[in-house]
Amino acid sequence: MGRPLERLREGTRGTEWEGRLWLVGGAVRDRLLGRPAPSDLDLVMERSALEFADWCWRHRLSEIRPVTYPRFGTAMVMVDGATVELVTARSESYRADSRKPEVRPATLLEDARRRDFTVNALYENLHDGTLADPLGVGLQDLRRRVLRTPIPAEDTFEEDPLRMLRAVRFRWQIGLEPAEGLWDAIRAKRARLAIVSRERIRDELTKMLGLADADRCLNDLLETGLLELFAPELAAMRGVAQGDYHHLDVWDHTLLALRNLGPGDLVASLGVLLHDVGKPPTRSVDAEGRVRFLGHEAVGAEVAERWLREMRYPASVASQVAKLVKGHMRLMSAEEFTDSALRRLVRDFGPLLPQLLGVVEADASALRPGVRRIDVPALRERIRRLSEQAPPAALESPLSGSEIMELTGWTEGPRVGKAKAWLLERVLDGTIPPQDAEAARAALMEALRSGDLP
Repeated sequence: MGRPLERLREGTRGTEWEGRLWLVGGAVRDRLLGRPAPSDLDLVMERSALEFADWCWRHRLSEIRPVTYPRFGTAMVMVDGATVELVTARSESYRADSRKPEVRPATLLEDARRRDFTVNALYENLHDGTLADPLGVGLQDLRRRVLRTPIPAEDTFEEDPLRMLRAVRFRWQIGLEPAEGLWDAIRAKRARLAIVSRERIRDELTKMLGLADADRCLNDLLETGLLELFAPELAAMRGVAQGDYHHLDVWDHTLLALRNLGPGDLVASLGVLLHDVGKPPTRSVDAEGRVRFLGHEAVGAEVAERWLREMRYPASVASQVAKLVKGHMRLMSAEEFTDSALRRLVRDFGPLLPQLLGVVEADASALRPGVRRIDVPALRERIRRLSEQAPPAALESPLSGSEIMELTGWTEGPRVGKAKAWLLERVLDGTIPPQDAEAARAALMEALRSGDLP
């Protein structure tokens, strides 16, 4: 973020804006904590941000024409490829049914009081580097790693209930301890989350899943009562005992699997989070007292896709995660894996296979200690070698439909498709080498003569 700030600093030096621009929020907080700079910047001023945005455009500091939000006194410009939000210092008031505030220009102190947390209400002057702490406690809270709201927490969450989710995320993203009463305030105001759009909740959840402590975030969401408001399907996993291979209930098993997976791939993270979501509705106990979850992977796939679509995740993400949930038992339930079985796995999951293996490995790592686990690294190596011998694109019938009709004299119809499917199965089981048309012709004609082809 050095270059954009330097451009703004030098571009406004000696102008009416010098000394009146304040960096605020994550950029100040993270610098003081020694953390990497965020990807966006927020500048506050006690003059009109809309006027400054126009000034930046006219003086060629902004690379785009400003995007303005007059109702809120904010604007967005782009400087040296970085997005910079410009904000008029303001105070806010809210209607009971909306997160959108009514705003009016204000001082830095009033601006600080309307922010979410004290550690985000520190201001650094763009030109001389002066650090301002209008609330008088923000710097102290940052040093002591305390998560506190600028005004009584219930008032903060009443105004903007999305801040309850942000509180959970900041706790683990930055490493802060909630101030006394903060979690109680969330529990008291949790119902206010109903006015927040699914898209905004989804975005916060996605950010949590990108953290190393995603499992702790999820558990805080459960403990504060927030999770059941937007994901009752997940909350239902708590207390569902499993037995046999498991030493944890479904919820704690899922959290341990999520921690073992680690951050990095959203589809895989969602796959782990939802891989056993079908267990609560399918749980049964047989005559011998054994706990069963018959068909939980198929039920879970339906639940997962429906919930992800409700949360406004892209359809492609929802379908991929559902496929992982439905397929995660395919490896877990097998005693051994032939080359043929692994080729079928490659065919069926294609580019989604790395995520499937990640889900399976995380799931297996969260089983009862001492239970025999699937050796996923060894499977990855075998799949790599098989893929070198036959790339995934080669796992298809060596003969096209027209080639089969030319060979057999058939006209177009269902049996052509059945012949192609039969040839593909021979490729997958290793009887016919991939892409070997001659071997495929010989095998097909022999099957027709012997009656082996259905």
